[in-house]
Amino acid sequence: MGTSHVDVAALQDGFAGRVLLPGDDGYDRHRSVWNAMVDRRPAVIARCAGRDDVAAAVRFGRDHGLDIGVLCGGHSILGLPVAEGGLMIDLSPMDAVRVDPAARRAWVQGGALLGALDRATQPYGLATTAGNVSHTGVGGLTLGGGMGWLARRYGLSCDNVASFEMVTADGAVVRADATENADLFWGLRGGGGNFGVVTEFEFRLHQVGTQALLVDLYFPPEDAAGVLSGWRDLIGDAPRSATFTAWVGRTEDWPHLPPALHDRPLAAVGYVWVGDPDEGRRLLPALRDLGSPVAEHVRDLSYLDLQTMDDTVEGHRHRRYWKGHYFGEFPDDAVRAFLARGAADTDADTDADAACLPAAGLQAYGGAIADVADDETAFSHRGTLVEFVAAARWSDPAEDADRMAAARRYAASLEPFAAGVYVNALTDEGEPGVRRAYPREKLARLTALKNRWDPDNVFRLNHNIPPTARD
Repeated sequence: MGTSHVDVAALQDGFAGRVLLPGDDGYDRHRSVWNAMVDRRPAVIARCAGRDDVAAAVRFGRDHGLDIGVLCGGHSILGLPVAEGGLMIDLSPMDAVRVDPAARRAWVQGGALLGALDRATQPYGLATTAGNVSHTGVGGLTLGGGMGWLARRYGLSCDNVASFEMVTADGAVVRADATENADLFWGLRGGGGNFGVVTEFEFRLHQVGTQALLVDLYFPPEDAAGVLSGWRDLIGDAPRSATFTAWVGRTEDWPHLPPALHDRPLAAVGYVWVGDPDEGRRLLPALRDLGSPVAEHVRDLSYLDLQTMDDTVEGHRHRRYWKGHYFGEFPDDAVRAFLARGAADTDADTDADAACLPAAGLQAYGGAIADVADDETAFSHRGTLVEFVAAARWSDPAEDADRMAAARRYAASLEPFAAGVYVNALTDEGEPGVRRAYPREKLARLTALKNRWDPDNVFRLNHNIPPTARD
């Protein structure tokens, strides 16, 4: 069904935010998202000022049979919030963060970015688990689980939510916590945006201070297999303040590397430490014992700098595609596949297709993530050792097919070792990807929740858990 002038006028009546149509000032700016490949045109953009606007927009979308996308930070690789010819509910004006430092609580509106949460809590030395790029939306990250540098110490973002405020598929406003709508509370902690639009999160905060340490040791990929295997073996004994990381790819003109190491294939092992950097340095000798790096990057920084250090790399001007896996174990054969980046050997950057090979990272799980019983939340695969993401980033549309194909080949080379996937790392896998993200029994429980809270699948522009078909 279309959206006539009268229809939109009805939405605008009493709407505290702004309703944008194609051709309006700001329309093109607000339909643009993080992945430059996404170029879709919603029929209506509803820039909501509060939960009443959200409720009105949901009812409007339902009444007019429109596909409904929900925008927080816009980091969906597929650009799922941008509904072609549909309704985009834009939460970004709802970006307030309120902190009670004595109670160690933060109330965060559904359109806030991670940077806003960190900036509001860090003056008190407080934080909660958030992702690694500050312009990511709190909502999308948390509803999928929420991995970050504090997760091994304090659990995932979703583990730190005390309550949710949500607009349902029929436009009602409900609260979900451990006692009220407890089934919904379970599903919102890892089930994605399948059940409604979360307009406010209440987070538990932790005293983490304001300091951090970043460590990366660089090696030629052909010399890194033994190093990476040794790095893997250190994860089990790592303190919870440390999150072990690894990377492989082609370097750029990074100031922390000498010019001779710019624009060449390298691998790195290291860790991020949140807390006193001197304590974090105690892990360095074991890492250095793994091999002789061609370069080291050891840097004291503030927690806020840590949370924004990838913002330039992860900016909004690039075309993007990624693939992810979870690994319960990471055997030596997986190490070699990781270093090969989907090519025939670790010297692949001499091949004609070298420019299309994606970079990839590993991030360690364990600690407080695994302390939570797997059936306690919708988030799954809590026994993960490391998460893998192969990330392609480019500018020329002519490279789209080759870049995506290379990322798929890379992920396929590691799939035999994988034990699931993070729902926030899914791209175009569709239903098979959702089945990899959730075990069968958990998916059945999520489907039952969908049947209750969104039986008509109003919220389907996501990694969808469809309701049971009705006669």
